[in-house]
Amino acid sequence: MRKIQVTIDGAEFTVEVGDLSAKDGFVTATVNGVPTRVAVSSLAAPEAIQWAVVNTRPYELLIDHDLRWAQSAYGRHTLNVRDLDAGVARPASTDARIKAPIPGIVVRLLVEVGQEVMADQPVLVLEAMKMENEIRAARSGRVASLHAQPGQSVKLHELLAEIV
Repeated sequence: MRKIQVTIDGAEFTVEVGDLSAKDGFVTATVNGVPTRVAVSSLAAPEAIQWAVVNTRPYELLIDHDLRWAQSAYGRHTLNVRDLDAGVARPASTDARIKAPIPGIVVRLLVEVGQEVMADQPVLVLEAMKMENEIRAARSGRVASLHAQPGQSVKLHELLAEIV
């Protein structure tokens, strides 16, 4: 049995997963002691729309390939995933570049060049698929540059801002 700790927006969940070879595509995961039936699409294509079914409820998700965030119809959520069977947690990101996680239109900027920001602070709002998504700083620092303006269309992975 594999045991991981998943923190979503500060809420911690201990997840235990056993045999992944279920014939119906579902596996039983124990989340904080509660058995839960889960099916997920292949995670082979990072930063592509994925799906998951938890018990009988379907979800569409966009998951960061570094597992720092996941986005659903309910918004973007910060993630921290730690393998409890391993001795070391995944190190925090130090990437100073903020790139578009999805193609969309910049709705508004929430910071200015030179402004100090904290890790996970919203930097701008990007509209995609009729949803507004807060794009957040991966680390604390000073906004060195903004490469996007309100109304601008951006492509997947296009540079939006830099934090130093």
